Amino acid sequence: MSKNLNYGTDQLTITNVLAVASGKIKGILNEEAIQKIKASQQHVQQIVDENKTVYGINTGFGILANTPISKEDTATLQYKILQSHSVGVGDPIPVEVAKLMLITKVHALAQGFSGIQLSTLERIIWHIENDVIPVVPEKGSVGASGDLAPLAHLFLPLIGLGEVFYKGTRHKAQEVLDKFKLSPIQLGPKEGLALINGTQFILSFAVKAVQRMHNCLEAADIIGAMSLEALTGTKAPFDERLHDLRPFNGNKLVAQRLRLLLKDSDIMQSHVDCGRVQDPYSLRCMPQVHGASRNAWLHLKELTEIELNAVTDNPIIFNAQDTISGGNFHGQPLALPLDYCCFAASEIGNISDRRCYLLLEGKWGLPMLLMKDVGLNSGFMIPQYTTAALVSENKTLCFPSSADSIPTSLGQEDHVSMGSISGRKLNRVLDNLEYIMAIELLSACQAIEFRSPLKSSALLEFGHDYVRQFVSFANEDRIFADDINQVAGIIKDFSFVEKVNEFAKESGVLLNEGYEGFSNL
Repeated sequence: MSKNLNYGTDQLTITNVLAVASGKIKGILNEEAIQKIKASQQHVQQIVDENKTVYGINTGFGILANTPISKEDTATLQYKILQSHSVGVGDPIPVEVAKLMLITKVHALAQGFSGIQLSTLERIIWHIENDVIPVVPEKGSVGASGDLAPLAHLFLPLIGLGEVFYKGTRHKAQEVLDKFKLSPIQLGPKEGLALINGTQFILSFAVKAVQRMHNCLEAADIIGAMSLEALTGTKAPFDERLHDLRPFNGNKLVAQRLRLLLKDSDIMQSHVDCGRVQDPYSLRCMPQVHGASRNAWLHLKELTEIELNAVTDNPIIFNAQDTISGGNFHGQPLALPLDYCCFAASEIGNISDRRCYLLLEGKWGLPMLLMKDVGLNSGFMIPQYTTAALVSENKTLCFPSSADSIPTSLGQEDHVSMGSISGRKLNRVLDNLEYIMAIELLSACQAIEFRSPLKSSALLEFGHDYVRQFVSFANEDRIFADDINQVAGIIKDFSFVEKVNEFAKESGVLLNEGYEGFSNL
């Protein structure tokens, strides 16, 4: 990976934008971008000097688009737009998401169609590099005229207003600027509008969702395979020939992964002739269910990477004589796939809960509730209550936000995407999914030990042993919330999947070979 990312000229990907956010690489403005930025700003200044009527430069906003603004008031107009649109409510969004908003906004503006001043972009980059990250309330965007409210809050610190997170604590923006001996910037014509028009709130939540959901999908196959082993299920439904007859790529990938995860398992070999005809759907249909969710994830990933490199401002400034007031700010292109992935992520939790239930039934040689001495002990009965609760909560979050639209701006903005809600909601579903999978992993690790001295495959034994570094086998009841949080931690920080994948590669096993689009962020 390159040490630098060139804002405005390089192609952003999920991988490199996350790398900038984490400080692994640096985002810079190269000479090509600087020249485009300066030229665009000069076009806007020419429009002002020649008193041409262009939306948002010398007119009001929204329903006030036909209200002229004098040349003397164009700068004040841009200051006021940040003030008036800062109407967000609720808790602050995660700092990483706010930082992604800054990064993606710089890239969009640096392409030279927005009339932004170079000095303004340099100040935003200063915020990124110094981790002075604006406080952005989570609610208030309808995801259409740009993510207006969150973007307004994001850029209040540029003019010395609002709040920022700095070194882990929350401060008035002006206090931090004073600490660095910096003054608020003076916005030029169109700059306030350029800053708040765009989909960077939706987009940044989509970036995080793509990253997190990919981790969940990878974990789901590993954990599901472990549950199948504990339940002495068969790998026959993962036969390549079967999936060639219904060749959805996501399904074929999951079947391949399950075959490789189960390869050379002594447990699998021990019950080849057991006489059991079929496994329950939550075991044998993993390729179809996990695979469908992978297909949904890939669609979101592809559209997110288009949006990462898009210009979503309004109006678009091609030159002083050619400006277009259009609708590139509308969030619908991401709202729909975000909602689709909300269902897809929820379904991974749904099928995981069913496997948790199977592990408790006391069938196929496992003790009921995964503990030998039950009665006095409740065993693993109650953790499944938590998966049931979380699965149900996720189902209530599956109403598609993009199915709704409420007109704003006195009807001028008469169709909105609500994609901002779609993005937040998907990440809430993923929060719950990580806990659901943690409980299945905890239960599967408990269950598979009852197959001792038989061993599973090398990959699944490694995964089991990694979990055991954090949580021990349970001979009797204890506060299982502690265990759940420990295991959820290694799912949430990606380490469980990363460690298993590293071990697989070291063992010469390429779980995703042939399906690079599904594995490369």
